[in-house]
Amino acid sequence: MKSAADRQLKNTRRLAEARRVVVKVGSSLLVNEQSGELDQIWLDALIDDVVMLHRRGQQPVLVSSGAIALGRRRLDLAPGRLQLKDSQAAAAVGQIHLARAYSTSLARFGLTGAQILLTIGDTERRTRYLNARDTMETLLALGAVPVINENDTVATAEIRYGDNDRLAARVAQLAGADCLVMLSDVDALYDADPRHTQDSRPIDEVTRITPELEQAAGSATTACGTGGMVTKLAAAKIATAAGCSMVIASGRVPHPITALEAGGRCTWFPARANSITVRKRWIAGHLEIRGAYSVDAGAARALADGKSLLPAGTVAIRGEFARGDAVAVIDHDGLEIARGLSAYASTDAQRLLGQRSGEIEKLLGYRGPDELIHRGDLVLTDDLGPADD
Repeated sequence: MKSAADRQLKNTRRLAEARRVVVKVGSSLLVNEQSGELDQIWLDALIDDVVMLHRRGQQPVLVSSGAIALGRRRLDLAPGRLQLKDSQAAAAVGQIHLARAYSTSLARFGLTGAQILLTIGDTERRTRYLNARDTMETLLALGAVPVINENDTVATAEIRYGDNDRLAARVAQLAGADCLVMLSDVDALYDADPRHTQDSRPIDEVTRITPELEQAAGSATTACGTGGMVTKLAAAKIATAAGCSMVIASGRVPHPITALEAGGRCTWFPARANSITVRKRWIAGHLEIRGAYSVDAGAARALADGKSLLPAGTVAIRGEFARGDAVAVIDHDGLEIARGLSAYASTDAQRLLGQRSGEIEKLLGYRGPDELIHRGDLVLTDDLGPADD
């Protein structure tokens, strides 16, 4: 049985070795509750840590609250719970200041910040999910640091996440992140609410979220934020199921990521499986197959070698499907050899059959992906193993 020190070392490596890291920042860390002003000193220290990740070859993504908290002061809105129309107005004003603050702090190191505003439909509806993912992939490939928030100016109670903990988990899933860092008012998950139980103890690692654990988490809100430990447990379920480890750590310290890596108190939720394995099983077993591509022998060999499906090796299309729908790949013997998410609707894909990728723009009138199915969105039938418990 591993000691607490062994677990801490292993978990710290999860962050240091992660290719892509999502960092969630809550309103109560970023905005002073009394003045309603941005804490620029704290933000600059956080960005110092983000730059550290970037310089050692990792790809940081920020999920940040704070727009409503910043906007309400500038609109002189009364303290207390806001009506929907007031919170939407505050978000519209505050988001400008929030984006500028991140952009300015990143620019100190020559880095470019990029704002992405999401609604729940952008991560729950397949086509919009793919659009958001493509935007993020492009920004990261170009060296930008995405700063993501919920689009509170258009979201309503019925069509919103309601807290950025769950949004951060969805972003981690969308980005294929390896690690999600939840910076919080508290430094860990405790076995009882530390505000009410004097001898409560921190939990260093959670491998299974039980109903008893959720009950012990209680609830917590602040004047600036809407999240609590319960929402962080909900986020942990989403992230770990997607192959992303999550950690809850204190954001109340200078340079919080550096402090975490130095052995600061925290709670880790190890991923239940590798993100690629989870994604492939999701594609293979949990989506309705809407159509199929028939391919020649050369394309079948290329897929077996880990390549993407290109138009040149595709000889026929079956069914009608939209961009992002799940389709099968059929070889010349009529056997399914793979399945994946189509980068094109069937009407456009039909025009690309047998053509070189360089001809796509001329044939369709726009420059789309080179692949009919990208290798990251494709799973070979022979690779499918037993499902995880």
